[in-house]
Amino acid sequence: MDSEKGKKLDWPVFIVSGGFLILFVLISFYDNKMVGNAVDTLFAYSSDLFGAYWQVLLLANFFIGLGLAVSKYGKVKLGKQDKPQYSYFGWVSMIVVTLLASGGVFWAAAEPMYHYMSTPPLFGGGEFNNSNAAFAQSFMHWGFTAWAILGTLAVIVMMYVHYQKGLPLKPRGLLYPIFGEKIYKNSVIGASADIFSIIATVAGTLGPLGFLGLQISYGLNHLFDVPNTLTVSIIVVVGLIVVAGISAATGVDKGIYHLSKWNVQFTILLAIIVMVIGPTMFIIDAFIGGTGFHLQNFFQMNMYRGEEGWLASWTIFFWGWFIGYAPMLIIFISRISRGRTIRELVLTVSIVAPIVTNFWFSIVGGTGVFFEAEHPGSVSTALNEAGMPAAVMAITDQLPMGMLMGFGFLLASIIFVATTADTMAYSIAASIEGNDNPKRWLRVFWAVIFGATTVAILTIGEDSITSIQNSIIITAVPVSFLILPPLWNALQIAKVMAAEQGLVSKREARAKIEKIVD
Repeated sequence: MDSEKGKKLDWPVFIVSGGFLILFVLISFYDNKMVGNAVDTLFAYSSDLFGAYWQVLLLANFFIGLGLAVSKYGKVKLGKQDKPQYSYFGWVSMIVVTLLASGGVFWAAAEPMYHYMSTPPLFGGGEFNNSNAAFAQSFMHWGFTAWAILGTLAVIVMMYVHYQKGLPLKPRGLLYPIFGEKIYKNSVIGASADIFSIIATVAGTLGPLGFLGLQISYGLNHLFDVPNTLTVSIIVVVGLIVVAGISAATGVDKGIYHLSKWNVQFTILLAIIVMVIGPTMFIIDAFIGGTGFHLQNFFQMNMYRGEEGWLASWTIFFWGWFIGYAPMLIIFISRISRGRTIRELVLTVSIVAPIVTNFWFSIVGGTGVFFEAEHPGSVSTALNEAGMPAAVMAITDQLPMGMLMGFGFLLASIIFVATTADTMAYSIAASIEGNDNPKRWLRVFWAVIFGATTVAILTIGEDSITSIQNSIIITAVPVSFLILPPLWNALQIAKVMAAEQGLVSKREARAKIEKIVD
C-alpha cells in the first residue's frame, strides 16, 4: 500500500467519532439523568460480562511481554531506526506523565487512604487496620499489568505495521496480521476499531479534565479564598487547553517532549521536598512494605473474583479505563520509541514506569496515611466530606509550608492533565490521518474539542462528568478485543524482525514469516 494514502484524513472516522461526542453532549443537555442511568446500566453489564476476561488479558499481556523481553528476541530494534531519537529520561518522562495525569496527585493521595479507611475485601475488610494492604492494592491498580497493557506487545505490532510495512498509524493496524491490507480498504471492522478507540480516549480524557476543573476550583478556594464557582472551573479548563493546544501544535519533538520533561522534573522536586519535610521513614516503609505485600499476593489480587460491587468500582473500573486508553497510548509510544529494543520497551513500560508510579503514590498517599494514623480524622474526614481534592489539601495543610506545598501539588496536577490532553490530541489526530506527523490544525482541533466539550459538560453538572468517564468502561469492551491478537502476533513479528536484523537464521524464522500477512 502506498504510504501516502495514510496521510489523508479519514473523514468517515472523523465524522462518526466527532458526531457521537457531540450527540452525547446534546442528549446530556436534554436529559442528564437518562444518560447517567443508561451509562450506569451498561457499565454494570460490561463489568459483569467482561471483567474476568480483562483480568486475564492484562495478566497474559504482562507475562508474555516479560518472556519476550528476556528472550533472544529482546535485542530486536523497533521502528526501522538504529538509534533512539530521545534521551532515556525524556522518553520515560513522556510515557510516565500520560497515564499519571489522572492519578498523579488526586488518586495518589486518595486511593491509599480509601483502602486504609476500608480494607479491600480480599484482605478481610475492616477499617484503619492494614496499611500494607492499602498500598499494595493501590500499587496493583497503577502497577505492572496496568502499564503493560498500554504499551508493550501491541506497540511491537503497531511499529512493525507502520514503520516496516509502511501502513497507516491507526488502531486498526493491530488487526493487520489477521486481515492483511484489506483492514485499511473500506473495512467496516477497521473503521469501527478506529472509532471505538477514539471515543474511548475522548471519554477517558474528558473525565480527568472536568474533574480537575472542579478540583482546582476547590484548591484555589481553600488556599486563596477564590470563589469556588463554575466560572472558575471553566477558566481552569480553558487555561489547560491553551497550554495543551500550544504543546500539541508544536509537536512531539518540542511541545510534548519538553512539557513532559518539565512535568517530571517538577514532580521529582516535589517528591524530594515531601521526603525531606514529611514522614520520611514512613514513606520508605510504605513503599517497601506495600511492594512486598503486592508481590506476595500478586496473583490473588489480580485474579480476585469476590465481592462484585467492590470489584466493579475498583479493579474492573481501572482495567476498563486503561484498556480504553490503550490504542492511543500504543500509537503515541510507537511514535516516540523508534530505535529502542523490545527489551528496553517492555522493561521500561512494564517495570520501570510502575515502580516510579508506586513510589510517587507512597510519597503522596503515605504522607496522608501517616497523618491519619497520628491524628485520626485529619485526612479521612475531608476525603469523606469533600472528595479527593480535599484530601490533598488536608495532607498539605499538615506539612511545613502548607500553603506553598498545596499550590505546588495543584500546579503539578495542572501540568499532568495538560500533558495528557496534548498527547491524546496528537494521538487522535495521528490515528485519523494515519501517520506520525499529523497536520497541526488537526492536533489543535482535538485539543480545542476536549476543552469545549469539557466546558459544556461542566455546565450540565458534575454527574455528567462521572457519566462520560464511566462510559470509557463501555467502549473498552470492543477495544479489549482489538488488543487481544498482539498476545500471539507480537511474538511472531519479533521473530520476523530478528531474522531481518540478522539476530537469528532466516531458516529458523521462516515458519513464522509465513504466518504474518504480506
